[in-house]
Amino acid sequence: MKKPKVFVSRLLPDEALEHLRASCEVEVNGADRTLTPVELKKRLDGSAGLVSLLTDAVGDDVLATPGLKCVSNVAVGHNNVDVAAATRRKVLVTNTPGVLTETTADFAWALMMAAARRIPEADRYTRRGLYQGWDIMSMLGVDVHNKTLGLVGFGRIGVAMAQRAKGFGMRVLYSDVKRAPEDLESAVSARHATLSSLLSQSDFVSVHVPLSPETRHLIGAKELGEMKRTAVLINTARGAVIDEAALVAALRKGTIFAAGLDVYENEPDMAPGLAELDNVVLAPHIASASSATRTRMAMIAASDMVAALEGRRPSHLVNPEALG
Repeated sequence: MKKPKVFVSRLLPDEALEHLRASCEVEVNGADRTLTPVELKKRLDGSAGLVSLLTDAVGDDVLATPGLKCVSNVAVGHNNVDVAAATRRKVLVTNTPGVLTETTADFAWALMMAAARRIPEADRYTRRGLYQGWDIMSMLGVDVHNKTLGLVGFGRIGVAMAQRAKGFGMRVLYSDVKRAPEDLESAVSARHATLSSLLSQSDFVSVHVPLSPETRHLIGAKELGEMKRTAVLINTARGAVIDEAALVAALRKGTIFAAGLDVYENEPDMAPGLAELDNVVLAPHIASASSATRTRMAMIAASDMVAALEGRRPSHLVNPEALG
């Protein structure tokens, strides 16, 4: 029996590719770049499956590829896939939730510490040979311990951040469209608040919501103005949740103390002026980038693809309605 063809949009860890090859005919994009939608559709010709990354724009035209049965997205988010169009076309869409929770929370916490204590700025200062000895007024940052952490979004990663905050003696507030069960709130010592109340009270604000029409520019000029001048804003979710131009203006004016960003509104481009600011820590979308976690993500995507093409229900199905 002929194996179904699967196209992989970018190189994945060997373990995941070997898992796919055991059941499928696999073609991998060898170019070290994201394919355009036109290129992607062309390469998909004859494929029953697409293993995509969050940088791939998988719209209706791509989903209309004859014979396409499954899109397995190597990411928790799936805003890069037109899920409604996929459902309409009976194309299954899967993602990789859960596996990157702790790794992403680790990185969000690292960004928070780095921005609060000005570590990248201090590193640059030292490397340039500007350090001439201890100075009581040099590189003054803000403390993390015993402060208030505001979590915008209280899913898996938000809860993991709250757990870390307990070790620093922090007060934790969270805002979410749905209030968490009381036992969970109690377990991580978190209290529900409106977004406005959270912003005005928090010393650190960490964003953990998916990108949707409702969350696009959730944090804009108005919200930044509600934050403390000593506050630090962290984003490891999706770039467009924050109005990046407004953030640049706020950092320049000292509306807030600092920011730490792993994601950008128009990746890989950044808002003009952002890269020139000393009071922002910038990372290239690497919150989940540990070898172990990225391999597990790819393995989940590969396993779900194999399941879908063998007629089994994938474990992480985003659109069960497509099953018919």
